[in-house]
Amino acid sequence: MDTLARTPASPSAVASSADPLATSFATSYAGVVAFLAVVSEGSFARAGDRLGIGRSAVSRNVQKLEAQLGARLFVRTTRSTSLTREGETFFQNCSPGMDRITQAIEDMHELRSGPPRGHLRVRAATGFGRRVIAPMLGAFHARYPDISLDFQLDDRPADFTSDRVDVAFRDGRMEDSQVIARQLIPMQLITCASPDYERAHGLPATLDELAAHRCVMHRGTNGRITEWEFKVAGRPLTLAPSSRQTFNDADLVLQSVLAGHGIAQLAAYQACEPLRDGRLVACLGRYAPADRGHYVCYLSRKQLPSRIRVFIDEVTERTRALDIALPFPL
Repeated sequence: MDTLARTPASPSAVASSADPLATSFATSYAGVVAFLAVVSEGSFARAGDRLGIGRSAVSRNVQKLEAQLGARLFVRTTRSTSLTREGETFFQNCSPGMDRITQAIEDMHELRSGPPRGHLRVRAATGFGRRVIAPMLGAFHARYPDISLDFQLDDRPADFTSDRVDVAFRDGRMEDSQVIARQLIPMQLITCASPDYERAHGLPATLDELAAHRCVMHRGTNGRITEWEFKVAGRPLTLAPSSRQTFNDADLVLQSVLAGHGIAQLAAYQACEPLRDGRLVACLGRYAPADRGHYVCYLSRKQLPSRIRVFIDEVTERTRALDIALPFPL
């Protein structure tokens, strides 16, 4: 059997095969699921991996759907697969409801099929994702070779529905009640400079003294300068010091500070190693905020697909084992 009728969710499992209407609906259902999977994954082969069926089965289901609709939905070449104009119209009309059905079928199949498998789409904040999460992926693939991974670095909050993200890593404070957020580790923000800068300009002892210093700032994906965060008398305070240099990449901010160009507020995962080996010195430790974290986030579900569950467990264990926390005050 080469269609999605293998799963309990298929209408053909509950409808009589002798009923022409039920047979037509079951064929359409399998074709629509296959069609949406091809659109999502960009190829028939990856769609087959996502649905747990062969590439040829996906192709046959789509062909049956095209025959029922009397329209060609894809333009296929040896190198690419793209929607026709009719295919684009059909996708816009049917995708919202079928997305949820496809996910439900995938989840149930994975939950009962033994070893974790399937496709996993993960998004992480650029700095934390590059320095902390990405180095763990090789070991994860070695342990779970049947899970394919699409890992994206993006500082914008992930929209789990429209972006089709399975797991996201977020920094800061979590106020989104629509997702489950598990704190991996606290997020420490450390104000620091190089020893060369300290010898030439000194370091601020109070927040008021920051105005007299050369500050290196980070520009977020929203185009705004990222304010520095502090805690004064138990209350949060944000400041945006005048900048000598501004970068839209956290690693470039770190490089500038290491080169002695100014002071910056860095996350502990960036600063811990150069602080320990003396390439950086910290200041204003008594004002460091203590209410932020690095979180792994996923949609609220009573039963997670195994591919998501094992990834979350693996990354949580490995991240908490890292030595990227520093004592305060510094």
